[in-house]
Amino acid sequence: MMKIKKLIDSLDLIYYEYDPKTNIIKPDNKYCNQHTQREFTKITFYLSKKHIQFDVLPDKAIIVNGKNSIMSRIKRAYNSIAEDIKNSRKNIFVLSNKKVKWAKNIPLFEIKFIKKDIDLEKYDALIFTSKNAIESINSFNKSWKKIPAYVISPQSAKLVRNLNGRLEFVGKEKHGDKFAEEIAEDLKDKKVLYLRGEKTVSRLVDILKEQGINCDEESIYENNFKKIDKKVNFPKGSKIIFSSPSTIEYFFKNFEWDNTFYAISIGQTTAKHFPKNIKPLIADDTSIEACVQKAIEVE
Repeated sequence: MMKIKKLIDSLDLIYYEYDPKTNIIKPDNKYCNQHTQREFTKITFYLSKKHIQFDVLPDKAIIVNGKNSIMSRIKRAYNSIAEDIKNSRKNIFVLSNKKVKWAKNIPLFEIKFIKKDIDLEKYDALIFTSKNAIESINSFNKSWKKIPAYVISPQSAKLVRNLNGRLEFVGKEKHGDKFAEEIAEDLKDKKVLYLRGEKTVSRLVDILKEQGINCDEESIYENNFKKIDKKVNFPKGSKIIFSSPSTIEYFFKNFEWDNTFYAISIGQTTAKHFPKNIKPLIADDTSIEACVQKAIEVE
């Protein structure tokens, strides 16, 4: 399995992800375009080249070194149903309106785009650490698509590609400060613009400037607190996902913490803003999907 994981990691995939528990390379079914087809072809080509046996499932997932008999398919279907039932009972809460499988939504904020007159043509590269920033700039200035985009995670990369932007680099570290260190060398001698939210706690711009990089920044969306009108009761042992320092602040404006709760942080920067009595688990990737996966792992 380690051999397969190493091979898959080397392909720099965005739309497909390897699950070592099932030995299946799974597609992100929210996207179905020429990019997903290109990755499918890339995976099957390399598996064939390495003489690794595989089968293609109906949803374009790829099972490696596994059986695809009728009984095997029935077993996988049964396991999938059992997994759905088990995970749906885990009381996982996302504090936004983003729909993610197995999670319940309690929106504590609203995203508002900030329209600005930005001369993008003078920049050689754009930096995104949030899908909200991509959606915001796309709502009022389509010329961003011509400029190479450096993004922090595969989730942001998918959106750039889906909007026909110029994806240049996808972060491996997936956390703000380390992401800055990753891209610093490539951004030397370039004029760079970091498009972000109104509130930020990352040192990304400072780190780049310390490396001698000419980097501007513009806030193009804001995160506004939303008061909960109806009473919400979190069951004991709830897994609560925090996607930014703001969601921590907003949570405690509405609710009290119970010691049986589990806090899931989207990243290391957000994790630093919890009260001292709360020790969050940190997701493996800076996405809500990765946070939900981390919550599922909690028994």
